[in-house]
Amino acid sequence: MARLFFMLSSWPLALLHPLGALLGWLAYALSPSYRRHVRAHTRQAGLSRWQRWQAVAHAGRMVAELPRLWGWPRDRLLGERVQWQGAEAIDEALNQAKGLIILTPHQGCFEMVAMGYAERFGARAPMTALYRPARQPWLAQVMVDARDRPGIQASPATLAGVRAMLRALKRGETVGILPDQVPPDGMGAWAPFFGRSAYTMTMAPKLVAQTGCAVVLMRGERLSGLARWRRGCEYVLHAQRASADDEAALASSDTAQSTATLNRLMESVIMQAPEQYLWGYNRYKGPRAEALTSADVRGEARS
Repeated sequence: MARLFFMLSSWPLALLHPLGALLGWLAYALSPSYRRHVRAHTRQAGLSRWQRWQAVAHAGRMVAELPRLWGWPRDRLLGERVQWQGAEAIDEALNQAKGLIILTPHQGCFEMVAMGYAERFGARAPMTALYRPARQPWLAQVMVDARDRPGIQASPATLAGVRAMLRALKRGETVGILPDQVPPDGMGAWAPFFGRSAYTMTMAPKLVAQTGCAVVLMRGERLSGLARWRRGCEYVLHAQRASADDEAALASSDTAQSTATLNRLMESVIMQAPEQYLWGYNRYKGPRAEALTSADVRGEARS
């Protein structure tokens, strides 16, 4: 499997994306539970059937492009492969020197958000990002090597990782968070997400409240086929600063308000390109039990 992964890392997107679209449809056809989640969640969000079909293909493209992204040489620039829209929002936030949280949903190429940030802003303010290690040892090592590169500090989703994020924000650096995943039991609260209650992380709002950092919303738009040829790039990174009112609501001591605001912000980003969101993820499941609790996060934030 590792040999196949590294072989695919040298393939161009012109081959990986069509292969990925096919894999996406195979997964949709062969997995009843996956198919059920995609259908239910896209209907919940009000998407059309065509948008659902596009989402199935994009989920496969996301998987197929991972070997190329994770195998990207550290000394090779992304260059014109990536274009930016709204980079000034990050510039302005970093100029305030109070730390920055980048919130990115599981949409499009979220791996490219970190890579693009590191290349453009990493020397100025490195990004610390949490990740959950893979169960397969070979894949876990690939993930560490891929995500721990110049301008990015990858930290495991443990108490040590939370400490690393807090230290980074206090130094005026950047933290990257994917807030639309179900957190461990005790680290979330139930809040509306596309009109349905979802267990939502409280860690991101707590970090905003404790540090007073700026908040920027980002997504990595994946271009394929004709769109890639027309734009002359492979990905477009979109960045926008959260409003002052939204930053204040995230920092609120009212957990219901802060988590509802977090989900509303993610909804606004997702609906900019809903066909690239991972609708097959079981966003509405209950939390898993883990040792790290919200009390741990509060204690570290006060230290």
